Amino acid sequence: MEKAVFVALDFDSQNKVHELLAKLGQPQETYLKIGMELYYHYGSDFVEKLVNQGYHIFLDLKLHDIPNTVYQAARQIAHLGIFCTTIHALGGSEMISAAKKGLIDGTPTGNNIPKLLAVTELTSISEKILANEQNCSLSMTDQVVSLAQTAKKAGADGVICSPLEVKNLKAKVGSDFLYVTPGIRLVGNITDDQKRITTPQKAKEFGSSALVVGRPITQAEDPALVYREIKKEFE
Repeated sequence: MEKAVFVALDFDSQNKVHELLAKLGQPQETYLKIGMELYYHYGSDFVEKLVNQGYHIFLDLKLHDIPNTVYQAARQIAHLGIFCTTIHALGGSEMISAAKKGLIDGTPTGNNIPKLLAVTELTSISEKILANEQNCSLSMTDQVVSLAQTAKKAGADGVICSPLEVKNLKAKVGSDFLYVTPGIRLVGNITDDQKRITTPQKAKEFGSSALVVGRPITQAEDPALVYREIKKEFE
């Protein structure tokens, strides 16, 4: 996963996805993130078709339920041949461990076990929201570290976090863990709904393992060019 750049397919139709993919290059060199919108509309068949074409798929469903339910869901997800998937670290260590076991048990013989990435705090969550709506007495920094440490002890392979948090996380959680960072924007395009964001170059300097990039690529006039630029800046 080191230095992968996942393109977030935040679309509402397969046609839009295929239009974009036709411009991005070889499937074997392309990493894609499929979230709830596409998955809930088109289901697992859509994911499997892309996997079979050679794309590396990050299935971002952010599982969060009782451990047994999450185990069963992760077991089914593993059958799809995806590259990685997500859970909420706030679900606790038992749930995280159950998700990991589900991925192991559900992976077909000969396939790689999908990486399990735990979501700490969403990049749309500010310090104010953390304190006033989640009623968390910790600072954002301490909260993210605590959740990451819990996820690692429970068997997760890494976390989804802000690139601004990576240096601190590596120091307190360790370098033997993946730090996958959304909130990536090119210079001149850093005003939108995410609060904790930075550029590919800065994310590289901070130590991100992989990036997730949506609109800067998908809404570009030349998506392939922007994708190449981001990968080059991050490599």
